[in-house]
Amino acid sequence: MANESRPCPCDIGDRFDYGGRGQEVQVGHIKAYVCKPSASTDKAVIVIHDIFGWQLPNTRYIADMLTTNGYIAICPDFFVGQEAWKPSNDWASFDDWVKTRDAGKIDKEIDVVLKYLKDQCGAKKIGVIGFCWGGAAVQHLMLKNPHLKTGVSLYGVIRRFEDKHSLLHPTFFIFGEKDDIIPLEQVTLLEQKLKQNCKTDYEVKIYPGQTHGFVHRKREDINPQDKPYIEEGRMDMINWLNKYL
Repeated sequence: MANESRPCPCDIGDRFDYGGRGQEVQVGHIKAYVCKPSASTDKAVIVIHDIFGWQLPNTRYIADMLTTNGYIAICPDFFVGQEAWKPSNDWASFDDWVKTRDAGKIDKEIDVVLKYLKDQCGAKKIGVIGFCWGGAAVQHLMLKNPHLKTGVSLYGVIRRFEDKHSLLHPTFFIFGEKDDIIPLEQVTLLEQKLKQNCKTDYEVKIYPGQTHGFVHRKREDINPQDKPYIEEGRMDMINWLNKYL
């Protein structure tokens, strides 16, 4: 059953026709996409995919963009071989599907990836970014993992961690004004809770007119009015990483 009557919760938009500049490697018990800059660096960014999985071309495009900005980028398969969501799947089955893929239970995989980055890539300063499902995972990691320096959560599903706000590391939250998945009242509440509980640097930013997935999924040539906000979101992400890594 297709999703025409009720579109997929993560607005897949138009996938890039993009093959990627990096390579797939085995990292412990999981596979990962890795891309390295031409100049040596001790800075790395872990990219946490959305529900469409680690092989989505759009996500690999962002990983490669990080590399062109001087970072080692790695996008592991945090579903650990389980099938990613497909736009053709039946929306009615989504809640059951996502229950088997908990964004708050990726610590084992993160530990394996951190060891790989340090031992195999010489990384000493490591940050994390994530989209949607991966954005929720970023918030989880910023609350507890001492080995990461900073994080950027892009339209992370707030309700997954709505009662936890004592971040350990500087975290940047990106949201779209017209996001059907994350209502603005949730974003406002997040800001209030962070203000009350967070002792480290953070920023919450809402981009006008943007829907879910806008930073890594919308094609600029198809949505020209969105292009400035897409570019702004990407630049804000890079600037935050540059500041804290």
